[in-house]
Amino acid sequence: MKKLDEKWLSQLPFNKIEQLTPVSGGDINDSYSLLADNKKYFMKVQPNRGKKFFEHEAQGIHLLSKATRVPHIIQYGQIEEDGFLIQDWINVKNNGNQYELGKMVANVHKIHNSKFGLDNDFDLGKIPKNNKWNNSWTDFYIEQRLNPLVNMAQKNGLWNDYRQKGYEKLKNNFISDFNERDIIPSLLHGDLWSGNFMFNEKGLPLLIDPDVFYGDREMDIGITTVFGGFNEQFYQGYNEAYPLEQGWQQRLIYYQFYYLMAHLNMFGETYGFAVDNILNKFI
Repeated sequence: MKKLDEKWLSQLPFNKIEQLTPVSGGDINDSYSLLADNKKYFMKVQPNRGKKFFEHEAQGIHLLSKATRVPHIIQYGQIEEDGFLIQDWINVKNNGNQYELGKMVANVHKIHNSKFGLDNDFDLGKIPKNNKWNNSWTDFYIEQRLNPLVNMAQKNGLWNDYRQKGYEKLKNNFISDFNERDIIPSLLHGDLWSGNFMFNEKGLPLLIDPDVFYGDREMDIGITTVFGGFNEQFYQGYNEAYPLEQGWQQRLIYYQFYYLMAHLNMFGETYGFAVDNILNKFI
């Protein structure tokens, strides 16, 4: 964690900073509790990555805010070479209304677009995202999501002929299954695991840390199933607000594969067994 000196802190948009305390906030950013001008804030810092690092997150918060509860961003920008983002502090409750969370995610997915993708790429994260607009979901998902992960795994020494064989069959099955569907591009959170929602002190849900683009809404749902944390009330609330198409449970495997491949590249062979478990179903 980078040490933030007085010169650095003096450039923040406050008159007086009273306290700065490191807090947990994921494995990507340095995160702090910040007491300034008699109010508490949450601040994330990305050393040496500049303002651009948080532009994608700020864009995502703005898009999600049209349909759901999100943190309020005070400001994001750059100090020296470091990117920073400041939000209002949220008093977090351990448990809350997952039925309401499901309805909230469904409302996000009701925001539609004419094409798949986004108007900018995000290449500063651990997994670079090619968001170039595409009329075809199968093309977008294979060419702009899965193939880059496979290429990374090959470069990282995490790929072999057996996995490639399974991947080729998975791709063919995906094309066959999804070419029969009329998929409307929906706004996706993009990283919808249990660490990216929270409940405020009233037990009301918020979505945080988005990685937005327009895609098949089943992708967000698939990601919710990889590490758990979403209960039956979540899926009930979602389906009552925006029912999923028949057979959705069977199709989630394609999106679970994406998320596990991302983790294989980020954390290594620890996730190889889970990746192989999926590929084995296609061989």
